[in-house]
Parts: sequence; C-alpha cells; structure tokens
Amino acid sequence: MPAKDVVPYWIARIIGAIIASLALWIIVTGQAGGHTGGFGANGWDEAKWGMSSAFLWELIGTFTFVTVILGVTNAKHTTAFAGLVIGLTLAGIHFAMIPVTGTSVNPARSIGPALFSGGAALSQLWLFIVAPLIGGAIAGVVAKAGIFEKD
Repeated sequence: MPAKDVVPYWIARIIGAIIASLALWIIVTGQAGGHTGGFGANGWDEAKWGMSSAFLWELIGTFTFVTVILGVTNAKHTTAFAGLVIGLTLAGIHFAMIPVTGTSVNPARSIGPALFSGGAALSQLWLFIVAPLIGGAIAGVVAKAGIFEKD
C-alpha cells in the first residue's frame, strides 16, 4: 500500500468498526431484560492473566497473522489457497487467544467495541492498539528482510 494511503485506510477501518459497534449496540439495547455483555470488547482479567501476558499474546498473534498474510500474498508465493490459509490462521489465533484477551490483532476491531463498553475496555484499549502495531511492524520488517524466504 502506498504510504499516502495508510492514514486514510486506518481512519476508514476505525470508522467502520465504530459503525459496526454502534449497530451492535442498537441491536442489543433492545434485548429483553437488558444487555449486560461487553459488545465484544477486548480486555484481560488480572485475576487470570496479567497485562504482560495479554501484551505478548497480542504481539505474537498479530505478528503471526501478518506474517502469514504477507507470505501467502507475496508475488513470489501466490496460491489459490491464500484466503483459506489466512482464514484458518485467524481462526487458530482466535481459538488460542480468546480466553486471554478476547483476541484483537487489529486496533480498529478493538476501538469500536471499547467506545460502547466503556470502563475497563477503554482503560485497557492502549494495549490493543500498541501491541498489534508492534507485532505488525515486526512482521513487515521480517517479510522485507526475507527472513523466512527459501533460497
């Protein structure tokens, strides 16, 4: 993606996440008996998992996901199964990470629900922005350097 398109892309993703979370909020506020859930917000529970566990999981999960995406969409390694590989990787990441953080691996995915959940979701939001950005950046550097490339 050209550098000039990165910020507009991020803004569009965040706006999309906020609109989707708003739609969910509108839907669940009509739930009989009221809604008590967190609208899919990410977070960690210090009684079970510490902040460092959550941070490392999000960093590793995002690194893994972005590495797979960059690998299977690289012009040298295209495959008709790229979508399947990406989807199965994301599913595996979710299965592993949901108990720890609810799985973000995408800051926009975390921002929208946190705005409607408030409380802990907002106070912990920084982690779900910073860790994925670092994990994605490391994946980009690794891909650019060709570290996982075969000769």
